[in-house]
Amino acid sequence: MSADDIWPPRDKWVGVWLLVVAAFVVAMILVGGATRLTDSGLSITEWDLGKGLTPPLGDARWAEEFALYQRTMEYQTQNNGMSLAEFQHIYWWEWGHRFLGKVLGLVFALPALFFLITGRLRGRFRVTGLLFLLGATQGAIGWWMVTSGLFDRLDVSPVRLAIHLGMALIILALSLWVAIGAFGTPREGLRLGAPAWAPVLLMALVFVQAMLGAFMAGADGGPAYADWPRIGGEWVPSSAFMLEPWWHNLTEDHATQHLLHRTLGYVVALIALMIAGAALVRGQGPARIAGAAVGAIALVQVGLGVLTVLAASPLSLSLMHQAGAVALWAAALVSARLAWR
Repeated sequence: MSADDIWPPRDKWVGVWLLVVAAFVVAMILVGGATRLTDSGLSITEWDLGKGLTPPLGDARWAEEFALYQRTMEYQTQNNGMSLAEFQHIYWWEWGHRFLGKVLGLVFALPALFFLITGRLRGRFRVTGLLFLLGATQGAIGWWMVTSGLFDRLDVSPVRLAIHLGMALIILALSLWVAIGAFGTPREGLRLGAPAWAPVLLMALVFVQAMLGAFMAGADGGPAYADWPRIGGEWVPSSAFMLEPWWHNLTEDHATQHLLHRTLGYVVALIALMIAGAALVRGQGPARIAGAAVGAIALVQVGLGVLTVLAASPLSLSLMHQAGAVALWAAALVSARLAWR
């Protein structure tokens, strides 16, 4: 193994490229969240690359897409009688999400090919290859998720939705990790203040919290309990964990989803604030700033979570809350990267 494999050479343009990729991944997560929360994800019932490159541009194409959607259980049970204009509204969300994914593929692949040919991926070839494989897999997971809700369910499977979100977070983390290294993480004058494992632990908890949030969103559980700090007037809802087998509670029972998501949210915020406190007291350099940012973002995220609950999960607040989760995930990743030697 060469020295470049252990510590690849700095290349700011590789870093810029991967930051752009990360920005597109964030956009994909947020547009995907809006697609789910507006019940738009099942409006396109086919995986057709040719048709997916352009939206419907004429009445015949719109009629064809609408006819395909009318075969789904969601239309027949929930949206029967919707107008073409209403269908077009949800269609644009799903088409935009898919089109953005195609653009992301080009944003990744074309510069990657250039950097590969010019030898500038030296030491990063394996990880960029992994990013390519993860991106391709993510596209397949997205279609696998959609197929779960076309004809046998009203919505997509919460489990498949969580897997789709989880893969996006992994791709985002890997992109940011390599980008920071490409810019040349300072090897001197860095001290997080907290143990190097603390932001890694925070990332693990944020990931689990995001999965619990995906389960709730997939089951339309957000508006079920619009009170705080209690849940349906109880500190521990009596209806939680009543389903059998027990894992059905994670994906189907709103009381269990609220209890777990809120409780873990408090734990995440506490650990984030501990990291921030340690960074402010003992940290140094960019790592200190990153550690402090973790605590600040966590506080904002808790506030957004409470507001979202009290307002019965409107689209705007729900998306802001999702964006806060992504920001906290990214901040924890940056802290972990800067603390790593």
